[in-house]
Parts: sequence; structure tokens; C-alpha cells
Amino acid sequence: MLILPAIDLHDGKCVRLTKGDFANQTVYSEHPEKMARRFVEAGLRFVHVVDLEGAKAGAIRNWRALEALHRVAGIRTEVGGGIRQTDDLRRLFDLGVTRVVIGSLAIERPLHVKDWIREFGAEQIVAAVDVREGSVRYRGWLEDSRRSPITFLRELTNLGVTHVLCTDVSRDGMMLGPNIELYRELKVAFPHIDLIASGGISSLSDLRAVRDVGCGAAVVGKALYEGKLSLQEIASLTQEDEI
Repeated sequence: MLILPAIDLHDGKCVRLTKGDFANQTVYSEHPEKMARRFVEAGLRFVHVVDLEGAKAGAIRNWRALEALHRVAGIRTEVGGGIRQTDDLRRLFDLGVTRVVIGSLAIERPLHVKDWIREFGAEQIVAAVDVREGSVRYRGWLEDSRRSPITFLRELTNLGVTHVLCTDVSRDGMMLGPNIELYRELKVAFPHIDLIASGGISSLSDLRAVRDVGCGAAVVGKALYEGKLSLQEIASLTQEDEI
């Protein structure tokens, strides 16, 4: 299973939110690129990056921090947060981004996402399914789409989406364990999608649990920053999966 350490950007800094609340954030580094270098040197080369201000504003805001991150040798990234314009998408790929995460656009302009998949390929597009109380949220988790995850995922697969990042917003930053039942339900309904788990992961047993229900990858954030999970432990799990 691919394990992606998370870097959330706000005002050029590496922060973490609790339950998606912008007013409840902790700053972990003034220099996100230093955090990225730590991950890469530990063998975790694929990093999940979110521009929090971009997600809220509907346009990438932390370009300078993104440029600094992509100067880290050997890094691969998936980047999300406010991606709405094709020019921004091209600029991200030119910067060295491996794949982009699309959330709000898939709800508001789904045919645009279909065009992007046709132009750039399904491997470079990840669709975000952010869930709170059984409903998919968007625009930085602030708006309710009034769609169930299953309904939204059906729409996404019809667009050609193959990579899906699913976050239980109520668990994000809480370290209380992932929503295993949600991931199991999605994998049963859509067995061929590449499902990326996010939200609540705080232990190796959590990572094994999401792997065992069929998730091909998982994002780990606060548990790393708070020392609940170490880079060495994650590396050992990666090695376990390779055996």
C-alpha cells in the first residue's frame, strides 16, 4: 500500500486543521519544504499536498510554497486545493506535480473534469470525495453537495475517474481511527477504483485496516506530526507490503 504523508499549506506554512475547521489550525513548520525533505529522505517520496487557502478561495494561493516543495530532490506529489482552471493545471504539471486532486470542480463542472481526463489522462487526476455526516462536501469542506458518497462516486466513474481520495471530514485531525465501514462500502460498490483513505489514521493497525478493505493508498497527517506514527514505522509497513 502507498502511504502519503500530508502537507497542508496555509500562508506559506505547514499546518493541520481539526475537523476541517480553518479557525482551528496548528502550525508545524514555517518551511514546508524542510518537512517534505524529511519525508523523502525517510523513503516516503510521494507527498499529499493541499493548498487550504486555495480550496477556500477556488484558486491556488500558495504558489511560492509549492515551488519550494518541488525543489526537493526526488519528491513526487499529488496536489489539491482550488484547482479550477486549465492554465493552473498545466502550471502545476510544469512545476513537477505528479497528479492533481479535483474536488469542487467535479461537483460544479463535471464535464470540465471529463475534458481534463481526456487531455491529461486518468492517471494524473484524483477526485476528492470529502464526506461529513453521510454527505459529500466541497469548497474547502464548507458547502454541502447533498449527494451521498455512492451517488457521487457513480458520477465520477462515469466521467472516467479511476483514482479517488475519500476523506471523512469529521475524523480529519482527530486521530480516532478511519471510517472503515465507509471505505468497505465504496470498494464493494466500486471494486475497480484506486481508493485512497484519509482522515483519522493514527496507528499501524489503522493503516492495515484500510489496506485490508481494499484501499490502495492512505494519507497520514496529524499522527505523523504529533508523533503517534513514526516515519520508521510507516517504512516498516511499506516493506511488509513488499514481502
